[in-house]
Amino acid sequence: MRYWLLRLLLYRHTHPVFSEEEQEEFIHLYEKAVQDGGIMSYDSSYPKYRFLQYITQTKPVLFHGSNHPGIEEFEPRRQTLFDGTYTNAVFSSADGIWPLFYAVLNRSKLAGNIRNGCIVSAGKKERFYFFSLSRETEDSFPWADGMIYILPRDSFRRAEEGKLYFDEWISEQPVKPMMRLQVSPEDFIFLSRTTWHRSTEPLFKTYALYKWRSKFIKRK
Repeated sequence: MRYWLLRLLLYRHTHPVFSEEEQEEFIHLYEKAVQDGGIMSYDSSYPKYRFLQYITQTKPVLFHGSNHPGIEEFEPRRQTLFDGTYTNAVFSSADGIWPLFYAVLNRSKLAGNIRNGCIVSAGKKERFYFFSLSRETEDSFPWADGMIYILPRDSFRRAEEGKLYFDEWISEQPVKPMMRLQVSPEDFIFLSRTTWHRSTEPLFKTYALYKWRSKFIKRK
């Protein structure tokens, strides 16, 4: 039941398949960045989210998106999980799209709350996405260049288990990035499908109206 509700209300991506050309190029980019001490020069014609999807399938890495370009180490801090409970941890994701939202969202323009997520259907190998800003934030066009930090997976654990789960990973230990990838709003494929809500609006209403708003309400 929940699976079919997600299909109805949110945008779905199936498990990505990569051509031989993509794989060769992504392996080259990754290995070159390792040799260059984590400095990545992305000169591929393939979208950056595809590169991230590939390396999270083939390497023990996770991603963290941020506006701040010079983070040398992530320290655990008090913040909320997907269900609103508090934890003291470093957050990351194994998803190649969701962290891009946090990388290109200009935090200095935030007003009210944001509602977003990546929900994984483990059995069907599908992912469901939604992205909604408060109306005040959306009106300010809060997008900017940002950074995807590629982190080692070894100290992280998934915050939730089950057939359907939010792709949140947490580490109670400090984490140093392995490499970083500069991104721009155009790299976030759900930019035009990010909608707005009133901060006092019930969460289910935001879910229920998400696709309708993304299709029929024009952005300024």
